[in-house]
Amino acid sequence: MTVLLIALGAGLGAPARYLTDRAVQSWHGRPFPWGTLVVNVCASLLLGVLAGAALDSWLAALLGTGFCGALSTYSAFSYETLRLAAGGARRAAMLNVLLSLVAGIGAAALGWLLGQALA
Repeated sequence: MTVLLIALGAGLGAPARYLTDRAVQSWHGRPFPWGTLVVNVCASLLLGVLAGAALDSWLAALLGTGFCGALSTYSAFSYETLRLAAGGARRAAMLNVLLSLVAGIGAAALGWLLGQALA
């Protein structure tokens, strides 16, 4: 049953990632991967809230592992960072790493505090 819940969450998270990424990128039109940064930070915030709220295991599997796991994308972050560096945009690549780490960890911490307050 847990695997099915994870699959259901992932089935919702992956399209949400794709659509959000495309929408954000269309607003900026620059080679910097703003869409991936936004989905990863949002997933970190949501996962922080879920962890802080200490949900039942089935809900954690559906929303945490499934939805947030498919919403966030480490592989795209890695690829886009390498693409920037290989294209000569080393500062943008470093900025992507720095923003992703600081904003992602900060969002997770904020989410955890919010989840604690909601629980």
